[in-house]
Amino acid sequence: MAVQIDDLDRKILIQLQQDASLSLDEIAATVGSSKTPVWNRIRKMRNAGVIGTQTARLDADALGFEACFFVLIRTSEHEAEWQAAFLKALKERPEVQEAHRLAGDIDYILKVRVQNARAYDAFYQALISEVRVFNVTALLSMEEIKSTSALPL
Repeated sequence: MAVQIDDLDRKILIQLQQDASLSLDEIAATVGSSKTPVWNRIRKMRNAGVIGTQTARLDADALGFEACFFVLIRTSEHEAEWQAAFLKALKERPEVQEAHRLAGDIDYILKVRVQNARAYDAFYQALISEVRVFNVTALLSMEEIKSTSALPL
């Protein structure tokens, strides 16, 4: 069930999505409110699970993680035991930034960030040594055109 938010909540969330390090004073001034109501609304939305953990967004290229692969996985295994082992393997690998189970011909898609192709191969070899997969296709992203976690509020 979706949480009900009003226009002021929406304005606050937009500000937080753009820069979660803004002070309460800065947010309040931007949304046209005072500090206390803004703080109360942020606290309410945190308690309701609308606002999750706040993190710093790092520059992958600046840190040497220049290769981004989208990995398409098809499997002939659909038993609970295989799925548990697969999910465990994914969660233990920091290279996996995102993992999605899909409808259609492809069972899973992963977003994997590594230093280079050699590092991807090491990731790939480790993954297939732990879980059986039917087919793996790796697509190298040549250019990141847009990347955001912001929701269209």
